[in-house]
Amino acid sequence: MAVSDIVTRHEDEQGQVYYKMKSHDIEVKATQNAGLAPVITYWLGEREITDDIRDLRFSPRPPNSYIQDYEEFQAMLYTKEQRAINQLYEQLSIKPKNMSTVKQIIWSFFVIVLAMLPLLIAIWWLQ
Repeated sequence: MAVSDIVTRHEDEQGQVYYKMKSHDIEVKATQNAGLAPVITYWLGEREITDDIRDLRFSPRPPNSYIQDYEEFQAMLYTKEQRAINQLYEQLSIKPKNMSTVKQIIWSFFVIVLAMLPLLIAIWWLQ
């Protein structure tokens, strides 16, 4: 029996009721909108379950007090959230990919000089 879209209710032979997460096959996506922080959404197949995850996380009763595998579920979600955020920032980064450390330092120096160029021109022009 399903309690929600992500939690199921089970009953053992003695009649004890316990709860488990329905699936650990959740896809986490991070997108960038107008704000500074990324927007994280959770998907189970083609269905968005972001509201279900939020309801579970922010419920008055702590989920780990009644859901057996909640700790490993939370650890799995944390790993997927970090991966989604890192992929998003890699997409938005202007740094070229697959560079050695020396090339990264040279690239950073070039970007700083390019950003400072209008200021340097203005200072030189006013002298």
